[in-house]
Amino acid sequence: MTDSSKRPLAVFDLDNTLADTAHRQHFLESRPRDWDAFFAAAPQDPPIAEGVALAVESARACEVVYLTGRPERCRRDTLEWLAAHGLPKGRVHMRRDADRRPARFTKLEILRRLARDREVRVVVDDDELVCDDAERAGFTVVRARWAAESAALHEAQEREGRT
Repeated sequence: MTDSSKRPLAVFDLDNTLADTAHRQHFLESRPRDWDAFFAAAPQDPPIAEGVALAVESARACEVVYLTGRPERCRRDTLEWLAAHGLPKGRVHMRRDADRRPARFTKLEILRRLARDREVRVVVDDDELVCDDAERAGFTVVRARWAAESAALHEAQEREGRT
């Protein structure tokens, strides 16, 4: 049962929804993938104007929550990046460092937990599989199609559960 006395939630992904990861994709294209370098470069991600504007707009009516496949070890860099780019303050849900499940499983689990006591008004994500599963679960989804798709990132999300 949701608590209607609290503001609804707007849940935002980070990579390729708010943060442009194009400059660090090359770390995922080689074998073995260089995950440490990929995540170490995240603080240099340029913000994606469309995603940032939607997050700021959503904050007027909703509590903004961030739901990312980034590992917990990236928390400090992630919080600093959000603040540096003027994004609304909000809780950040991250993947446990050793969790290698695909994002569509980890994110849906967290969305369901959030929805137990709060209305989740919208979920904004670039991962089509996350979006498909969230819609099937009854969530309203905005598909963040404003960043260039990356086959390497998609494969990493699905096969290696890394982001």
